Amino acid sequence: MSVYEYTVVTNQGEEQSLKEYEGNVLLIVNTATRCGFAPQFKDLQELYEKYHGRGFYVLGFPCNQFGNQEPGTDEEIRNFCEINYRVTFPLFQKVDVKGENQHPLFKYLTQSAQGLLNKEIKWNFTKFLVDRQGNVVKRFAPTTSPKKIAPEIEALLEQK
Repeated sequence: MSVYEYTVVTNQGEEQSLKEYEGNVLLIVNTATRCGFAPQFKDLQELYEKYHGRGFYVLGFPCNQFGNQEPGTDEEIRNFCEINYRVTFPLFQKVDVKGENQHPLFKYLTQSAQGLLNKEIKWNFTKFLVDRQGNVVKRFAPTTSPKKIAPEIEALLEQK
């Protein structure tokens, strides 16, 4: 199994296979525009701009499961991210990242990279780093600044 086995829905409502990202390094993040960690959108966008030309993508998955911090529609979320943080990396339809209706991608991610005490995602802006083969390499806590992940992204980009 790899992340390429999954299909997701874009922020515009179109189904998309993650196979389209095959061969790239990915940082998959569950996001929320009203979260205290929302300023990380700026750092995520900077990482995307810095490494995109070398085969790197940030994939943002809004989630409203933590403190009702993502109540907006997909269009409202996209507009907020574009206006406030100039986000150009791919955003997807709002998903559940835990619980009974957990999206299959996040079930795979959490089973592949366990958190501190258990597999369940505990808050917004949990990050999963994926190598060019679609394998989850590492999970980062919401408090981990995207900038601190840069050396690990660079190391994966060096591998062919």
